[in-house]
Amino acid sequence: MRKQDRKHVVSKRYTAEKAKVEKTREYDVVEAIELAKSTSSTKFDSTVDVAVRLGVDPRQGDQVVRGTTDLPHGTGKSQKVAVFARGAQAEAAKVAGADEVGAEDLIAKIQSGWRDFDVLVATPDMMPLVGRLGRTLGPRMPNPKSGTVTPDVSKVVNAIKKATRVAYRVDKAGIVHAPIGKASFSVEAINENLVVLLNALIKARPSSAKGRYVQKVTLSSTMGPGVNLDLIAVTRSAERI
Repeated sequence: MRKQDRKHVVSKRYTAEKAKVEKTREYDVVEAIELAKSTSSTKFDSTVDVAVRLGVDPRQGDQVVRGTTDLPHGTGKSQKVAVFARGAQAEAAKVAGADEVGAEDLIAKIQSGWRDFDVLVATPDMMPLVGRLGRTLGPRMPNPKSGTVTPDVSKVVNAIKKATRVAYRVDKAGIVHAPIGKASFSVEAINENLVVLLNALIKARPSSAKGRYVQKVTLSSTMGPGVNLDLIAVTRSAERI
């Protein structure tokens, strides 16, 4: 099949799935998850993502919402982890399953253009050296706020490799995007992951944020339409845990 024909098929499939979702309706959480699971237009096991619009101004330094949380059922996606560490910590990272571990040698490798990793982790003592990569890596740099600068690399690497840990960061539009499972997950598993993530976002509310904090929650699967959730119901569930 030609590339142009494949695009046409995908477009027709997406249009058909989009027609199943009422654009202005806020769905019950269970119904929304079922819709997100069933409206993916891919043939593989799609990722289910959530987009949460927050009442923050990311241009203000004290309103940048970022961090990590561990989802009870994981994301279903394993990630490649590179660790900056020496000695016992380096050995612990290897035992935990890190894909690449090093110090000056790893820094040189990245400076030469190597990028075969999803997450970078560093021990605190390595950060003066890792700081050299600031311009090269930008937001991919290890950061204490995202839990990737840590004295316990074994625990962090374990969580990332088991795909239980998810990192979140508000974008310029005030929206947090994060994976909360796969289409093959049960509705209950996706719901529990969603509630844990929302709870983490609520706890991370900046003290300077004014008005309604969680403004919109939308679910979607890979190449599927967005499904808006009943905002009041889903935030109440998140606040209760």
